[in-house]
This record gives sequence, C-alpha cells and structure tokens, in this order.
Amino acid sequence: MLSIDFLDDVRRMNKRQLYYQVLNFGMIVSSALMIWKGLMVVTGSESPIVVVLSGSMEPAFHRGDLLFLTNRVEDPIRVGEIVVFRIEGREIPIVHRVLKIHEKENGDIKFLTKGDNNAGVSALFVPYIGIVTILMNDYPKFKYAVLFLLGLFVLVHRE
Repeated sequence: MLSIDFLDDVRRMNKRQLYYQVLNFGMIVSSALMIWKGLMVVTGSESPIVVVLSGSMEPAFHRGDLLFLTNRVEDPIRVGEIVVFRIEGREIPIVHRVLKIHEKENGDIKFLTKGDNNAGVSALFVPYIGIVTILMNDYPKFKYAVLFLLGLFVLVHRE
C-alpha cells in the first residue's frame, strides 16, 4: 500500500533529508506557478495553454492537442479565425471557427462560431467530454487529491 510505504520512507529519513524533500517539492510547485504566470503575462490570456477536449475541430485539431493562446486587443478577430471561449457557468473551453461577426451600433460584438467537424451551427453545449479534465474542473477536491498524489510520488521516488 502506498501510504504505509510512504510512512516507512519518511520515518527512515532524518530531519535534514525530510526538509530537503519538502524544499524540493516547494521549488517544483513554485517553478510551475512562475512559468504559468509568465505565460499569462506574455500571451495576455488567463489560460495560455488549453487542451482540446472534443473532436469538433477535426481534422485541424484532435482530442488531446495543446493550443497556445494569445489575446491581443490590437489584432481584431476576423471571420475564419479559430477562437477559444467559455460559456458562462462552465469551465470547459470551446474551440471553434468564427463564421460571422455581428456588430451592433452600440459597439457590442458577437461571434457566430462552429466546429469544423460539426454538422450545423453550434446551438447547444455538450458538457461532458474529456472525463479526467471534467472531473478535475467539477470536483476541486479531486483535483487537489491528484496533485497531492503526484507530489507524494515525486517525494517518494526522488533519488
């Protein structure tokens, strides 16, 4: 069992080794956070990297592909470009191509989008695609448990 083996490994460590392991884990986590925040600043996007969760954009993008996003205000979105957006109340990003741009007189801009592999215009949202990502978004405790187990794995298997 993982927890018993882990506790035995911790008991065998002296304080200096334990502090060293905790410090290494902290360095790994802080480095990942700094890289993520740096990408946010450089790209101007709150999610600089997105995983494609559905096959709606095939053959351009397949499930599991990583997209690196930018959000430049000075470069307006045009018809034919691929955009990533979120529907209110959902954390899952949607990747679609812009079909039409509707601009109102008051300056309000709306986009009509469609996945390349979809039969018609997107009218409905399919919420459960990509089970692990959905579980991590819908259940934050599950996400923290996975991150904890990954950190535990790094600490235990470090040489």
